[in-house]
Amino acid sequence: MALPASDLTKQPDNRTTMELGAVLPRTAEVRDGHLYIGGVDMVALAREQGTALYVYDEADLRWRMEAYRNEFRARYENSDVIYASKAFMNKEVVRIVADEGLCLDVSGGGELACAQAVGFPMERVFVHGNNKTPVELREAIGAGVGRIVVDSRIELARISQIAGELGVVQDIYMRITPGVEADTHEYIRTGCEDSKFGFNMRDDWAFNCVKDALAAPNVRLAGLHCHIGSQIFALHSFREAAQVMVELMARIRREYGCTIDELDLGGGLGIAYLADDKPSAIADFAETTCTAVKDFCAEYDVPLPRLLVEPGRSLVANAGVTLYTVGILKTLPGIRKYVAVDGGMSDNIRTALYHADYEPTIANKADQPRCEIVTLCGKHCESGDAVVVDMPLQKADLGDIVCVFGTGAYCSTMASNYNGQPRPAVVFVRDGAARVTTRRETYDDLLARDL
Repeated sequence: MALPASDLTKQPDNRTTMELGAVLPRTAEVRDGHLYIGGVDMVALAREQGTALYVYDEADLRWRMEAYRNEFRARYENSDVIYASKAFMNKEVVRIVADEGLCLDVSGGGELACAQAVGFPMERVFVHGNNKTPVELREAIGAGVGRIVVDSRIELARISQIAGELGVVQDIYMRITPGVEADTHEYIRTGCEDSKFGFNMRDDWAFNCVKDALAAPNVRLAGLHCHIGSQIFALHSFREAAQVMVELMARIRREYGCTIDELDLGGGLGIAYLADDKPSAIADFAETTCTAVKDFCAEYDVPLPRLLVEPGRSLVANAGVTLYTVGILKTLPGIRKYVAVDGGMSDNIRTALYHADYEPTIANKADQPRCEIVTLCGKHCESGDAVVVDMPLQKADLGDIVCVFGTGAYCSTMASNYNGQPRPAVVFVRDGAARVTTRRETYDDLLARDL
């Protein structure tokens, strides 16, 4: 794995930190040249807690959760928002989700265990995954989760059997692959026909499997689910998915005599990773989605279902940043300038995995223009280990504190211990106070499971 070829034509944009727009957490500001988030000096925080360090703007998080809830309920009274915890999960964010009245999407036993550990209401938990193990299914059903999103006929049979053994009737959704090609990276495109997720609609496969779900003992088909992908800017894709799903609901009602009461259209709203990105607003997403369901229910003569959506990235990505300390500077004339930081692919795999882009700034020079093109490389034994590739940054010096914006989703949850690197701490900031919500791993943690 190697970095993409350097773009030697790229020029610094000379923007200062506060000119980066929507990539910034909502409370970001500059005081005396230092970056503050949640009223906390990021330079002082980095030196107190060490780096690499994940930092979340709690006010930003709560604002986005409230915006989702309010924008959807203003347009569609019988609606709910489910937080997709795979984007970022620790106990504190689950507490906040509960406090803000959202539901919770978990995938795997560990995410369910986290929800249970903080007393999250199990009836508001939705369980996902294309290969839930029998143990995980038993844990979920035994815990009394609200819905299990079924991904295959094999899983349907397992749920029915386990629910029968536990003496309960389990509410389920069927995950439908609607065949909508969302305009996003192929690795996070999940609604096309060639997908490991859900029941494909080709040759009536999904429709025929609905009959199996209706006939299965110990389960109740409560609704349908789809998810077309992630980091989507084109809202028309969501309208297309809604049409496919409502049309399927109408056919199920007509031919099986079953009215589908709930429709989960997944998540996927894109966010601004770069200053020039123009993602749609939460309100626009709500308007498109709610209007589409109402329009197509009227067209196909289907009663309006309970409507659910599952945002993850668009709730937490821009609320989170990662702080690093500059350790090495290396210029290869005519090739690239490297600024090496004390993290990398162990705390942010997205750049190596997707060639993801981010906006960086030097937190102790936040009022200065970003006058150089650099690559923020990591400390790991891979040529492709980088956090930011060929992006503007202020002139870096040893010991500077670098802040990378938009890292609140899929960085902490995908972190690893590559090269024996302890995973970073997670700190929430709000109203001038910082609190550690996940402590930094120690070497003892790394060795604890070895015999």
